[in-house]
Amino acid sequence: MGEILVLVEHRRGEVRDVSMEMLGLANSLAKKHGLEVTALLLGDQASSFEDTFLKLCDTLLLLKDPAVDTYDAEPYLKVLADVLRERQPLITLMGHTAIGMDLAPPLAARTRIPLVTDCVELDLEGDCLRAERQVYGGKVNCHLKLKPSKQYLATIRPGSFTSEVEQGKKAEVVELAPPSWEGQRGRKFVTYLEPEIEDVDISDADILVSIGRGIGKPENIPIAEAFAEAIGATLSCSRPVADKGWLPKSRQVGTSGKTVRPKVYIALGISGAFQHQAGMKNSGTIIAVNRDPKAPIFKVAHYGIVGDMFQVLPMLTEKFKSK
Repeated sequence: MGEILVLVEHRRGEVRDVSMEMLGLANSLAKKHGLEVTALLLGDQASSFEDTFLKLCDTLLLLKDPAVDTYDAEPYLKVLADVLRERQPLITLMGHTAIGMDLAPPLAARTRIPLVTDCVELDLEGDCLRAERQVYGGKVNCHLKLKPSKQYLATIRPGSFTSEVEQGKKAEVVELAPPSWEGQRGRKFVTYLEPEIEDVDISDADILVSIGRGIGKPENIPIAEAFAEAIGATLSCSRPVADKGWLPKSRQVGTSGKTVRPKVYIALGISGAFQHQAGMKNSGTIIAVNRDPKAPIFKVAHYGIVGDMFQVLPMLTEKFKSK
């Protein structure tokens, strides 16, 4: 039976969200095409995540070795190349993250396996892999059909798939023997550099109230803040608001900001350019308020209000405060 291999990405004791999204995709493809799902965990601390994945895949590969506790290109490349040669999975998934973008190209070159990157959709058609990816900053969706191959590599854009994975499996645990690290050269992990601390991480919010150019001026932002507070939401924005410095860049949604998938996304005065849509269109429920009935945001919204936000918001805020 064919196999889909998922490289679990973890950092400083936490599994990255994209790993769960890839497992969701892998299980969906496996169910559809009669395949099995295998997760690969690397590092001494990998065993602490073991219980998390036992019900999410058919096979769990563990390599308990401090040499791969943190991402390091050379040892990761050696381990992945060995696993791919030995197990020959039909599809190998990695996140389109700093790790995946660094690892996938040299891995494809070393193993001579076809690679498709930054995928927002993936499926099989006969002996061929089909992929969908966005080009020109998300303005165009490109549908690709790869040539027939015994194996494929793909990197997955974070936020493109659900992280809710159907449980119920009981994985077989296979511990891999640590390889010889002799002869490893090149880069070496030294330390983590902490990014500038953000006031809030909008990618973790369940409800987002996002403001756009329609807010008019910074003095109007408290109106949106009051509404967000009334419904227990986090305030975010589109690029024009961040560019003007009205809200921090960390609050920007879109291709040049963050990709978010809240349960509810409320767009206020946002026209909905393709760059913004690429960052929020996979939200659970999208609600838009805009004076322009032809605004592109209404094409992806589940519910819409054509009207002036400054008339709509005070009424909604009072309504929620009274509950």
